[in-house]
Amino acid sequence: MKLEYSKKNILNGGIIFPLGDSIAALILGEFSWYRMLGIALVGATVYAFEIPNYFAWIDKIVKNKKSFVNYTLRTLLATAYFNPIWIARHMFFIDLFSFKLNEISWKLLLSTGTMSFVASLPLALGGNFVILNLVKPKWRFFTSSIFSGLMAIYYALSVTFFK
Repeated sequence: MKLEYSKKNILNGGIIFPLGDSIAALILGEFSWYRMLGIALVGATVYAFEIPNYFAWIDKIVKNKKSFVNYTLRTLLATAYFNPIWIARHMFFIDLFSFKLNEISWKLLLSTGTMSFVASLPLALGGNFVILNLVKPKWRFFTSSIFSGLMAIYYALSVTFFK
């Protein structure tokens, strides 16, 4: 499988992820240019590389045939990617780029990530169903970035809800 890391995905990840996070930061009164630039860097590198390639892997192992089993498997695999550890890592990036180094606790991040994941599961399943089964592969990272940007608002706010 050829790995993808395109200019389009770099641009999408570098704009959409920090936009969603900045909205959450503004709501919480925690906006920081360092945080915004840091999340932009992560969105343009880590997320722009990982997410499209994971979706391509799903396409490779589960064909996009219109069947309940395939739809369900594709949705569950996508949802499994954005698991409590992924959410905890995203929250780690938020703390890191907000210079809250003394507040970083993997136990707390994993606990918050788990509670956030469970609480958002119905929305995540619906969003991932649409992205993996209805959106053309060419547009999946963009669509996923928009959805993740909205979820980033939730993840940032969930630190307040679940800590």
